[in-house]
Amino acid sequence: MTNQPKTFYRYRAFSTTTLDSLCYDTLFFSHPGAFNDPLDCSPTLSCDSNNDDLRKLLAFFFSKRVSSEVLSHLSHARIRGNTASEHATKRARRETENELANIAYNATNPDYEGALEENESWLLMQAIECELRRWYERGVCCFSTSYSNPLLWSHYGDQHQGICIGYSTKRNPVPQLQKVIYGGSRAIRTSILCDAFLHNAEKAMVDLDRDVLLRKASGWKYESEWRLIGKQGLQDSPLLLTEVVFGLRCPPSIIHSVIKAIEGREKEVRFYEMHEVRDSFSLRRRLVDVDELQVSLPVTAASGIEMFGPYECEDTSSNNT
Repeated sequence: MTNQPKTFYRYRAFSTTTLDSLCYDTLFFSHPGAFNDPLDCSPTLSCDSNNDDLRKLLAFFFSKRVSSEVLSHLSHARIRGNTASEHATKRARRETENELANIAYNATNPDYEGALEENESWLLMQAIECELRRWYERGVCCFSTSYSNPLLWSHYGDQHQGICIGYSTKRNPVPQLQKVIYGGSRAIRTSILCDAFLHNAEKAMVDLDRDVLLRKASGWKYESEWRLIGKQGLQDSPLLLTEVVFGLRCPPSIIHSVIKAIEGREKEVRFYEMHEVRDSFSLRRRLVDVDELQVSLPVTAASGIEMFGPYECEDTSSNNT
């Protein structure tokens, strides 16, 4: 297993959602379709299997999905147990048979130029690729190992106006983040799918998970990304919040609000602010002077009279003759 860094960082724009995640110690696991890179977690298939294996693969994915969908609907209707399982199995078998029959029939379309076997192979590949992407629709939460990358601050930290939240893995159980691999190919060989899903080969499944969920284009390497994989949506954080870093342009009011929001937490959280390095394009951080911040904020806007007292007009009547 790859040695994990001590601290992982998550850049965020300041918002009520960000403040909620700090107060309630939650993380949002995104659907891969919401990523800013449309190629991320979006594999393509490379065929090195015969049509019989392709049919078995499609039958596996299709029946699993249909069965799961049927069970979900039945559960909402409060139908559970053996009755629900048997109905879901029968429904999945019937729809899978229909899907394979439709593909075999469509392969005979005279508009296709290839031979019948080639046409069916192509149609099976399209269907398997679609099912594979659905299979891997898991929640992903992304982190970096750097808190000082100017590009990350610009792209994910609201152009340096936001915050960067630091987490450690000192929890029980220890959460396992996975390192993103940059470069390589998006293509997945169908023989790997057969080994992983039809033959239950553990190594094939590990390799498949890596290539689908952790591989990105080399241009993203500057992010130094690690990932938590889990259920989609808002989840309790398995990590330990240890620090908050405020961006170079982060307003003092936000710094004050964040510190006040999470002060008194059981585990100590350290607060930093970024600053420029003179004659350099680098950024560094320093501890926030909380005492100085508390003296200067919050403030009450004072009128001129409240600040300097009532205005006294000079009596000039004695000078009038």
